[in-house]
Amino acid sequence: MTQTASHIVSLKDLPRLAGTALGTSEPLQITQHQIDQFADATNDHQWIHVDPERAKEGPFGTTIAHGFLTLSLAPGLFWQLLDVTGTDQVINCGIGGARFTAPVPVGSLVRLSAEITTVEPCKGGYQLTSALTFIVDGSERPACVADIIIRFLGATGA
Repeated sequence: MTQTASHIVSLKDLPRLAGTALGTSEPLQITQHQIDQFADATNDHQWIHVDPERAKEGPFGTTIAHGFLTLSLAPGLFWQLLDVTGTDQVINCGIGGARFTAPVPVGSLVRLSAEITTVEPCKGGYQLTSALTFIVDGSERPACVADIIIRFLGATGA
């Protein structure tokens, strides 16, 4: 299913979004299958993530998603919020200040809230920094906060 982003902007108009809150993504449910696949991909099979029976007796009463699994949801959720047209390339340049501040129990619904903090010219386009907050339904604290840095490049860029 293809979803339209809440903010659609051309590459040349991207700087106008600096300081703009993009809103919140649709919820994504975290499944044990996702957690297990992430454990296999990263070779991180700690019982709190992959052993539902043992995790029942653990501090959260169930398995929880890896912090980096939560953070890895950023691209898919972020693209629900922003679509930059007129780009030839979109490059993930990095993550700053990532913190995992609350667990994400299996079955949780996770949403992403994003605000564009800066948009700066770079060769061939613009570099955007966005503050991300991963919200877990029913949790008082966000699961993760981080800044992402993305370059949008194209023939119509700066």
